[in-house]
Amino acid sequence: MTLKVFPDADSALRGLLFDGMTIAAGGFGLCGIPETLIDAILRSQVKRLTAISNNAGVDDFGLGLLLKSRQIVKMIASYVGENREFERQYLQGELAIEFNPQGTLAERLRAGGAGIPGFYTRTGVGTVVAEGKELRQFDGTTYVLETGLTADLAIVKAWKGDRFGNLIYRKSARNFNPMVATAGRLTVAEVEHLVEPNQIDPDHIHTPGIFVQRIIYASRNDKRIERRVVRPESA
Repeated sequence: MTLKVFPDADSALRGLLFDGMTIAAGGFGLCGIPETLIDAILRSQVKRLTAISNNAGVDDFGLGLLLKSRQIVKMIASYVGENREFERQYLQGELAIEFNPQGTLAERLRAGGAGIPGFYTRTGVGTVVAEGKELRQFDGTTYVLETGLTADLAIVKAWKGDRFGNLIYRKSARNFNPMVATAGRLTVAEVEHLVEPNQIDPDHIHTPGIFVQRIIYASRNDKRIERRVVRPESA
């Protein structure tokens, strides 16, 4: 089981990356993103990637780095508002986008990880989200069929992990990471704290090690704020 632990991101991704692959990445905005692994993917120069993630970070951080390097050709995402390069590529027809309501994206990942090929939801009915998709009535209400999502590779960020690959996420960094971890045919996790198996209470585990094939210590743990908003001091 200790073979799951790799010395760095480059070695953990060795043999897993190929042109045209699909990568699912955990995180929400800049919170809980696997930045150490993203940096390694950037260095690899792998091309024609489809990326599944809540968004693409910002221009100089997170998946925004892979957009800037033109390694991503398609995004399956729910929010793109903080990334100007994302916007530019989309409006210029250089980037394909499959938009998803945020809850639908989370459920598509969860379904894919659970081996569920599709599910019906009310979200998006009557909008462009439902165009070209199967609609069905249940008890007089219309639902749209959404498909589960899987990826060739899932990359996630956890606060703590052990050598068996069991993971704990911290607070809001939990976000999309648990669903992404189950949706990859192979999952690589980076952790801020790597501990021995008996140092994690089984009742506290968020992602069981059965879903994680490789794990590394995260060498980059930036705590950026996507958009700082502060209240002005009262007079």
